Amino acid sequence: METNSSDWRYTVMPAVFTWLKESESGALEIDFDTTKKYAADILKVQGKGGSRMGGLVGSGTLGENSYLSSEQRLSALKALSEVAKEYNVPLISGAAAETKEELAVIVRELATVGVDTVMVMPPKTKDVPSDEEMYAYYELSAIAAKEAGVTIMPYNNPDAAGYHALSTDILRRLSALPEVTALKISTTDVSTIETLMLENKELKILAGVDTVTVHAGLAGACGGITGVGCIFPKASVTMQEYVNNGEWAEANKISQAMNSISYLDAQPLLMEYLKFAFGIHHNDATGGLRTFGKALTQQQIDDVRARYILAKERLELLDLID
Repeated sequence: METNSSDWRYTVMPAVFTWLKESESGALEIDFDTTKKYAADILKVQGKGGSRMGGLVGSGTLGENSYLSSEQRLSALKALSEVAKEYNVPLISGAAAETKEELAVIVRELATVGVDTVMVMPPKTKDVPSDEEMYAYYELSAIAAKEAGVTIMPYNNPDAAGYHALSTDILRRLSALPEVTALKISTTDVSTIETLMLENKELKILAGVDTVTVHAGLAGACGGITGVGCIFPKASVTMQEYVNNGEWAEANKISQAMNSISYLDAQPLLMEYLKFAFGIHHNDATGGLRTFGKALTQQQIDDVRARYILAKERLELLDLID
């Protein structure tokens, strides 16, 4: 198949869910076939302008990364690498660790199962690292990436995920590392994107929160990684097409139509919320509630369902349901 874009960073990419099933013992295990099927289905969808998702993000925050064992994570990514190769798109995965040495090991492991770019989260430490400690953490991951033949994408997600924030100065320094292919900025405050882009228009920055896709584009982001786009891929791809073309009014119509559900992408339980909404969309609400994460309350279930229905109704009026 042809590559969806000459540069995947100028597209939107789905952060796909890790689908689970019950084993004979009743325990949850990864459903590899369903995970692969849903990932492929998303990559098949075209926007109104004819483009598709430009990459595949597996085992990220929405892929239950923090709940999977190393063996589970690598097995899931190896399965998704088959889908990425079939659709000729890069496979991207998240990585986080307490120490830079542990992180370097993870980067090398991810490269062995077909990951092309590693989204590197800040260290999972209780104490906030100094700027020099933070830089050293990423610098070693870049060295490991070079040795393994992959690239890295520093991932700033201080809001919903609760990781240590990367300062603008650190992001600026990290962007100069040759192994850094892009920066991912997942925050509702797009001023960081604008500040970095005003200083260096050649930077490649990906937005990571669905509610600010349009604002991030206005600030200079070239693409994004989406959770809601897994549920409504035609809408997400079309919105990115409009953003890339500078058709802000049209892009904003789609953003407003999805706002009821995009809101969930910036909440602490974003994975549980969006996975359930994805299950509703595919007439598998029970499957959408299978998670290694937290169980949703009935009030939360009802809220997600109402938000999904509202977004679906609005997108149907725009002819953006697949």
